[in-house]
Amino acid sequence: MRTATLGPAERVEALAAMAERELDVLVVGAGVVGAGTALDAATRGLSTGLVEARDWASGTSSRSSKLIHGGLRYLEMLDFALVREALKERGLLLERLAPHLVKPVPFLYPLQHKGWERLYAGSGVALYDAMSVSSGHGRGLPTHRHLSRRQALRVAPALKKDALVGALQYYDAQMDDARYVATLVRTAAVYGAHAANRARVIGFLREGERVVGARVEDVEAGGVYEIRAKQVVNATGVWTDDTQALIGERGQFHVRASKGIHLVVPKDRIHSSTGLILRTEKSVLFVIPWGRHWIVGTTDTEWDLDKTHPAASSADIDYLLEHVNSVLATPLTRDDVQGVYAGLRPLLAGESDATSKLSREHTVAHPLPGLVVVAGGKYTTYRVMAKDAVDEAVHGLDQRVADCVTEDVPLLGAEGYRALWNARARIAARTGLHVARLEHLLNRYGSLTEELLDLIEADPSLGQPLPAADDYLRAEIVYAASHEGARHLDDVLTRRTRISIETFDRGTRSARLCAELMAPVLGWDSGQIDREVEHYEKRVEAERESQRQPDDQTADAARLGAPDIVPI
Repeated sequence: MRTATLGPAERVEALAAMAERELDVLVVGAGVVGAGTALDAATRGLSTGLVEARDWASGTSSRSSKLIHGGLRYLEMLDFALVREALKERGLLLERLAPHLVKPVPFLYPLQHKGWERLYAGSGVALYDAMSVSSGHGRGLPTHRHLSRRQALRVAPALKKDALVGALQYYDAQMDDARYVATLVRTAAVYGAHAANRARVIGFLREGERVVGARVEDVEAGGVYEIRAKQVVNATGVWTDDTQALIGERGQFHVRASKGIHLVVPKDRIHSSTGLILRTEKSVLFVIPWGRHWIVGTTDTEWDLDKTHPAASSADIDYLLEHVNSVLATPLTRDDVQGVYAGLRPLLAGESDATSKLSREHTVAHPLPGLVVVAGGKYTTYRVMAKDAVDEAVHGLDQRVADCVTEDVPLLGAEGYRALWNARARIAARTGLHVARLEHLLNRYGSLTEELLDLIEADPSLGQPLPAADDYLRAEIVYAASHEGARHLDDVLTRRTRISIETFDRGTRSARLCAELMAPVLGWDSGQIDREVEHYEKRVEAERESQRQPDDQTADAARLGAPDIVPI
């Protein structure tokens, strides 16, 4: 399968191509749903454009719990259809579409009551496994098992002895959400989609009532492009209402934002060989294995402040620490927290005032001729949302269009991944890299790892790790700018890698070296390198300050103390 490069030159070419002739479909927003929609449209043979105001997955889709799951708690709500759909998608991603990016992960559910709780929770998990297998794509995961207290403490010694009477262990899956979206965008480009980030829609083109395209500002180089399209798909998540307002139409539904925050702590702070899932009074709390770290989350609170940079307050952090410490023999402290991130869920507003009770279902509407809106849903079911959005757009096209084929379209890096994984020791010997480095690359890039190895062969210094973030090789930083559309230092430290949440310095010690590695690819001079580093350092300090504030309002004000746009 041929690859697709999303470097600086390709971005310029994509904007020019989108403006040159009318597209069949223009997708606005490159989170997981927008990127998935672009791939769906392109693989049906439609001429497709994708524009994103900031970076791929820079909103909700880089700030999730990083789980691909059916949603056990939706079983309790008797939402069987949503769970069945999500479990089918989980299986497809694990087995066929992205085995290099989506991996199984075990979870332990501590039981606190004898008798009835094991029967109740065990029945739910058994149904979860049965629905997974019945989907036809769930045989790749182990089934659940019942554990005594002694067995549970053997796999999770970090738990207090009096925090459980026994446990259930079951499996779900996880991925790096931002890396997944970047791969989706590149896969769409392979099939002919034109994609440009830092390209903001500032208005829509109208002919009478009909929407016929969008006015798109190049945030990097300046200038405005008029991109005409037979159908425009608004896939902007929590910004759905704002995007609709550019047309003067609120649409047929309202999207509310729910804030969820996560803490990242080093692996050695929680002694366990399995993830944990705990009940709270409002939702569930996950402790998720994440390489050499744990992700602890999440909260679920309404957010009506700045959507671009949702802030985690001191109260949010205390809430998570309090709940996770209720079951840990050695409690976590603020000093154990390496990283903090906050994201917003796009929820369809309903009767309930509590965001935790709003729908995780998605909806698609055609509020105006030429305009489709898709909103709601959950990360795991992005492909179904994309299919529904393109199906709706097709109704407005005066041509026969093929049915959705993305169920059978592996993402870039999937093809050949397992063969390379089996050959990793031989490849390590050939390249001089340690086999652990090869495993790291294969689980981030799949068979595209060969492209990084080519960079290292041309410049062996790129095979060295970053001194202050040694999980990552220097080649990955160059590759992010040359192949994956990274335009700024923040893109690399926050989304192409996870250095911003995986190091105690939050990436500040790696910032200058990374900027210097990106500079030749992006044409930066020494002044631009300095500006990139200064901008990133201000962002980190603003985030740290927001996390010292007592509530959402003060945290939001502190986070907004850093500029949003890097000066060019």
